[in-house]
Amino acid sequence: MAEPKTNVLMEKIVSLCKRRGFIYPSSEIYGGIAGFWDYGPLGAELKRNVKDLWWRRVVHQRDDVAGLEATIIMAPQIWKASGHVDTFSDPMVDCKTCKGRFRADQLAETPCPQRPSKMVSECHGEKTPPRPFNLMFTTHVGPVQDDSSLAYLRPETAQAIFAQFKNVLETSRQRVPFGIAQIGKAFRNEVTPRNFTFRSREFEQMELEFFIRPDEAVEAICGHVATPAGPGHPGEPQPDWGWQMWHQYWVEERLRFYESLGLSRDTLEEYWQKPEELAHYARACVDILFKFPFGTQELEGIAARSDFDLSQHQRFSGKPMTVFDEELKNAWAKLPQEKQDALWRRYFEARRAYLARMGETAEQAEALARADADGLARGWYVPHVIEPSAGVDRLILALLCHAYSEVTDTDAKGKPETRVILRFHPSVAPIKVGVFPLLKNRPELVARAREVRDLLRPRFTVFYDETGSIGRRYARQDEAGTPFGVTIDFDTLGETPALKDTVTVRERDTGRQERVAIAELIGWLEAHLR
Repeated sequence: MAEPKTNVLMEKIVSLCKRRGFIYPSSEIYGGIAGFWDYGPLGAELKRNVKDLWWRRVVHQRDDVAGLEATIIMAPQIWKASGHVDTFSDPMVDCKTCKGRFRADQLAETPCPQRPSKMVSECHGEKTPPRPFNLMFTTHVGPVQDDSSLAYLRPETAQAIFAQFKNVLETSRQRVPFGIAQIGKAFRNEVTPRNFTFRSREFEQMELEFFIRPDEAVEAICGHVATPAGPGHPGEPQPDWGWQMWHQYWVEERLRFYESLGLSRDTLEEYWQKPEELAHYARACVDILFKFPFGTQELEGIAARSDFDLSQHQRFSGKPMTVFDEELKNAWAKLPQEKQDALWRRYFEARRAYLARMGETAEQAEALARADADGLARGWYVPHVIEPSAGVDRLILALLCHAYSEVTDTDAKGKPETRVILRFHPSVAPIKVGVFPLLKNRPELVARAREVRDLLRPRFTVFYDETGSIGRRYARQDEAGTPFGVTIDFDTLGETPALKDTVTVRERDTGRQERVAIAELIGWLEAHLR
């Protein structure tokens, strides 16, 4: 096997992130802590922009989604119901030679600690047999540390949404179909965190749980269930949509979101999980992948999770997670008996199969499923869910990788000079506008530049810089990804009367410059920062 090659591009991106204040190693003065990262001044702004854009798109611009912000530590029974306590694990092996601990399924991709040029799979050190390693961080709640006080840092944000489903439904005055969105921290004790921030132990998620009617309810109300006619966006949601239409809709909506951030479709891939890859409760799952320098990897998964999640919390908590649908009750009463029987039987079979998988006896599964199917006939059901789940940190890394570019110029002495430009889409750029007086030793220029800075600050994230040559200042802002630079020069002060009270606006990607009146500057920037 060939020696693993150093990923030069990733090294440059990691170096830039540290040097310019996007991302730092956590606890670096103490040697760092693997799998944890801190966002510096530029990184914090970039991350805030991404989260705000997601929230605006998913919550504020829709009538059918409400927001939630839940605690990181929740009742441990939640993680028992979700399956995380029993099954949320990775296969782990230890090397008896180097004492390293590795994921058994990633030995061919993980460098050996003692010989970084070799992969662990090539190491001749004796390995222990693979064994499951639960990925949840544990903690204790209260003054006594024993089994009764055991709790977990949440490994995902989704379960809080399911646990609060009825509260949100009742207080938001929503009706199925509707969604609950949340952005928040999650924690996974990864065996081998790697690829910079891509796989970390502390990360942030943007998750939507979109609750829909079961297909049997849709058919009872509409007389049929619409299914996709082909690939592409299915259009505006319709009452006759079944789970397949809703799933395709959210896949396309999420792709459109990434495009709005500047990630073109040719940088993304859709991976439809094969039946044998799906979780036992899932009907379908599409992974949206991005072409990172270290390989094509997942940004987001959009899963059709059936009614598993709410059903599990109903079973474990003893609290009903069913909703009453007046439209279903009225439509059911008008159906021919033959149609009622067919829909009843389909719903009964689905519920019985779920209950049997969860360990209920055949007799108990049949009785509970019969009660559920009888409830459907009266207008009651457990909603199904479509889950788009995105990683904030992975998206930040994708944006950095996509934006990174190098330009080689020739200086005044004829020497080639390579500089970095981060070509962020204006909507995500950490700084929107740089403001520069042409010279810092001319008080009248500095005073006017600060007036322009103060004019723009209420509307945009502005960086003021008066140090170094104007070319160097432009280059620094190019490297930070700032879309526009505003220079206050002597013409601004009236040296050329026709240009008085105008500024030079420079565009990052092309270097093109344009004179814009200060009175029109806010409107000009707003039009160009969309």
